[in-house]
Amino acid sequence: MQDFLFYLNLGWEHIISLDALDHQLFVLALIAVYSYSDWKKILILVTAFTIGHSITLALSILDVFRVPSAWVEFLIPLTIVITSLDNILMKNKKQTQMKANYYLALIFGLIHGMGFANTARVMIAKSQNIAVPLLGFNIGLELGQIVIVLGILILLFVLLKIFKVNKKDWILFVSSGVFALALKMTLERLPF
Repeated sequence: MQDFLFYLNLGWEHIISLDALDHQLFVLALIAVYSYSDWKKILILVTAFTIGHSITLALSILDVFRVPSAWVEFLIPLTIVITSLDNILMKNKKQTQMKANYYLALIFGLIHGMGFANTARVMIAKSQNIAVPLLGFNIGLELGQIVIVLGILILLFVLLKIFKVNKKDWILFVSSGVFALALKMTLERLPF
């Protein structure tokens, strides 16, 4: 149980900590097109991300494949750039975009999962069963994402209902800001 709680906390920190800006920006860009009434769709969306994240993390820990960390650190913000750019370009096609977001979340979760793989590989002993660490980590990650999503949805509710902000303006503002930050990160992390 102690191992489970350790990895649960590690997953929580992986998404909630100040060092996790890239993951937080990705979640923000991913759900920017949704409303607070879409909370079920959003939960499915962040769970798709966690599934992708956990698949790659497991395969990396089992040493099925390795991707150079310089490439992973470059690809993570690139996924955020693509997601936020998709929000900007598809702002008038919400239904199409919402369907595409499920695939983006799963595929980009695969890339984000590689970001923690090297650390996890060192932490989890070769002889140790990876089921408990992976389960704990991914539950912690999912709980952290849910807290971030709740914060964003509360902010969105306040902006739309109390301050009467236009939803399209919200999407454009948030997506543009995330795009700019993620593009800066991507350019700083060029692997060549």
